[in-house]
Amino acid sequence: MRIAELSRRAGVKVSTIRYYERCSVLPEPDRTGTGYRDYDEESLRYVRFLRRGQELGFTLAELAEFAGYSAQARRGTVSRADVAAVAEAKLRDLDSRIDDLRRTRAAVQSLLAVECIDPDAPCPVVSALADAPSSARANRSA
Repeated sequence: MRIAELSRRAGVKVSTIRYYERCSVLPEPDRTGTGYRDYDEESLRYVRFLRRGQELGFTLAELAEFAGYSAQARRGTVSRADVAAVAEAKLRDLDSRIDDLRRTRAAVQSLLAVECIDPDAPCPVVSALADAPSSARANRSA
């Protein structure tokens, strides 16, 4: 199948497929005699895997690692523990990001609780954000 059909069937843009090829996560397919890319069903399955993995928050590098494990599993050279270790690391990363989002939500919620009494005064939300030290600056000075 040509790249446009692969794009349509996988639910991604043609530019995404080309990007995957440039990043070497999708092998460049054989070419027809007229120079067109000629993708097979395995390419379609793999592009869907990449798309869904990214939707779940995995990076292309992590997905390429999973794909490598899949190939090793077919040869019997990878253990379930190896694959589980990668998934567990991702789970820890997700838990950390969830904690960060919860803290951010609480901070925004507390800012919204501040009443705007004086219409001529700066908005309390903007003032609080402008007056708060940046965590990046605070971390550098520590």
